[in-house]
Amino acid sequence: MKWDLAEADLLPLWVADMDFEAPAAVREALVERARHGIFGYGAPAPRCDEALADWLGRRQGWRPDPEWLSFCPGVVPAVSLLIGLFTLPGEGVILQTPVYYPFYDCVKRNGRHIVENPLVFDGERYVMDFDDLERKAADPQTTALVLCSPHNPVGRVWTEEELRRLGEIAFRHGLFIIADEIHGDLVYAPNRQIPFASLGEAFAASSALCVAPSKTFNLAGLQYSTVILADESRRERFRDHMFALGLKRPNVFAQVAAEAAYLHGEAWLEDLLRYIEGNIAFLRSFLAERLPELRLIEPEGTYLAWVDCRELGLSASELEALMLHDARVWLDEGHIFGPAGAGFERLVLACPRSTLEEALRRIERAVRALPR
Repeated sequence: MKWDLAEADLLPLWVADMDFEAPAAVREALVERARHGIFGYGAPAPRCDEALADWLGRRQGWRPDPEWLSFCPGVVPAVSLLIGLFTLPGEGVILQTPVYYPFYDCVKRNGRHIVENPLVFDGERYVMDFDDLERKAADPQTTALVLCSPHNPVGRVWTEEELRRLGEIAFRHGLFIIADEIHGDLVYAPNRQIPFASLGEAFAASSALCVAPSKTFNLAGLQYSTVILADESRRERFRDHMFALGLKRPNVFAQVAAEAAYLHGEAWLEDLLRYIEGNIAFLRSFLAERLPELRLIEPEGTYLAWVDCRELGLSASELEALMLHDARVWLDEGHIFGPAGAGFERLVLACPRSTLEEALRRIERAVRALPR
């Protein structure tokens, strides 16, 4: 339906990529590679893994062994492959809802069933329900948990205390942790991204971390991500499966772009973070002054805003119609992230401020036109 409505005046702020060009160093590296003129088979480049390991050490305080790194053409494929490899059909996989909606298909289409451990909204931010997690994890048929860190869509950056407590529950009950850390570079002070595997040998051995330059540098279309597996047997099993699928070689352009981004993209990222923080401040101020019925859940990370629209008193379909048909703004509806997301909207902040302002003015006009 939304694609059919995509006329020129429909403003899209739903898909989680940026309106900003990738860093100049990345674009220059891609042009130089294109000038080579031969686009045959590629091969994994150890220097790219070294660049990523150094980047994580510099930006997130943890440098993994480059030998732990394996290519995968995207974080969602990685999550799906890891579920298929390290759980059995019919077993349960825990999702901390509301959560990034492709994870539901990653579980269901692998023949596993979803076990929800809903996050608790305390009125200011979302927190983990550890008592509920302990009960769910105690079921021997529940064998894995997908950790969204930082969390999409609610914007939490988990603290060390929260991650350690989750890990201790996982150890007690033998859960394998699949950590989606694709937004790990998009964190706002004083919050700090803590890679799950950085917390100790047991944390690293019982987890797989999925990272990528795609969100950080706007490179999603190049389909390049990395799975970090400290456990050798799991790592070899993952690589064997990738080879069996014929997925052992990354795109020749993707690897060039990733290496350039990790080596030369840091100043660009710092500028980006400052700009998005400005967009967050603008959104916060606009809602407070002109749309107090809508409330921003303060993002600690990601470039996604999770906005509480429940005070409008609209059903999920009515809220979608308000945004899409009346405001002519295309957002991600909260309910698609799970039932707990009903009444919320997810809005992408990685856009020019003028685009954000236009979207908010449209929403304001639509809300003011609602029957009182």
